[in-house]
Amino acid sequence: MKIRHLLFLAALLTGNAGCYYDHANLVYPQQSTAACITTNVTYSTTVTGVLTANCYSCHSGNAAAGGGIALDTYASLKTYVTNGQLINSINHTGGIPAMPLNAAQLSQCDINKIQAWITNGSPNN
Repeated sequence: MKIRHLLFLAALLTGNAGCYYDHANLVYPQQSTAACITTNVTYSTTVTGVLTANCYSCHSGNAAAGGGIALDTYASLKTYVTNGQLINSINHTGGIPAMPLNAAQLSQCDINKIQAWITNGSPNN
């Protein structure tokens, strides 16, 4: 009788272990793969949306803005786009302070959108 119980228990444990690997989607759930759309990126909607959410709290207004850098107008932003500081700061490259300061890096999608806008000539659209 004892042997029968041990065999039953061994079969049960072996069967459960096999099922665990049969459902990879449960073991390794997929993260959201929502597409990052970088076509038709505009300054007035896309870029200012990212900057409003992540940068304007420190970099807007007058010369008292963070580090004296204001990004809340197209003209002021264009300066930092042209000299490469914007993209280097959000990519955390180029030997300049990584932005946002003391916060997580922007999402790769937001960085890709800003890069697409810059690649397209950073138009005031």
